[in-house]
Amino acid sequence: MSAREPHSLRRTALAELAVLRARHPDQFRTDIAGRLRVLALLSGLLGSAAYGMWALDFSLARIFGGLGRLAGFALEMLPPSAGGRFTLFLHALAETLGIAFLGTLTAALIAFPIAFLAARNVVPNPFARFAVRRGLDVMRSVDVLIWALIWINVVGLGPFAGALAIACSDIGALGKLFSEAIETCDRKPAEGVVASGGSSFHRIRFGLIPGVLPVLASQVLYFFESNTRSATIIGIVGAGGIGQYLTELIRVLELQQVAFLVLMILVTVSAIDWISGRLRRAIIGGPAH
Repeated sequence: MSAREPHSLRRTALAELAVLRARHPDQFRTDIAGRLRVLALLSGLLGSAAYGMWALDFSLARIFGGLGRLAGFALEMLPPSAGGRFTLFLHALAETLGIAFLGTLTAALIAFPIAFLAARNVVPNPFARFAVRRGLDVMRSVDVLIWALIWINVVGLGPFAGALAIACSDIGALGKLFSEAIETCDRKPAEGVVASGGSSFHRIRFGLIPGVLPVLASQVLYFFESNTRSATIIGIVGAGGIGQYLTELIRVLELQQVAFLVLMILVTVSAIDWISGRLRRAIIGGPAH
């Protein structure tokens, strides 16, 4: 390539660019108003963040000043020890898994029929869908810890209140996800059932449910994995499980036993994550590895 060729290519490109500018001037015009809106939005976000840090007394000096105490706290947790209460901790861990399983299963069974009432391709009446969806919004807007405090006052302390809390919290979330999966389901099988003389019930039973069932099962498995951690947290307020021992041991500074409980929770959650991940991939048809 000669030395003149790059200059020739550059002149050709500039000429083509000039032609494009003349042909499509709106595409090359600087959108000053749009840039000002973006700048105003970024300034508002930065200002809100700065105000929030000031209002909440956020301080990097306090964080770095507490790192030494954090290191000492971590050293006091070594080595992890069950303190002769391994069987008791194991029973509490099994109770936590039971809370998560029963809560997730109850929520899925209740949310499954409700989701059809919130789906646009099942219930065409917008007012009925609006009522059902707002009800689901109310259910999921209350945190599981709040539900636990409510049910503890209703049925008393223990794992039963924990399972009810997880169920109430997940009904709203699973109902929303289920309804969205139903709405995005392929319509051809349902239309085929109707075209062959099927009723509305047959359309749902044979046209919609087989198509969305793998997705719903995958979502339920994910929620069970997440609820295992939630069941640990709600145990802190007296809803049973290993969280109850965790908060008691932290309060009395039995940090080696705290470390042992944390390791038990980590191993359990990792195992559930691995198993549920393989099950989800098998259900939705992906690779098992």
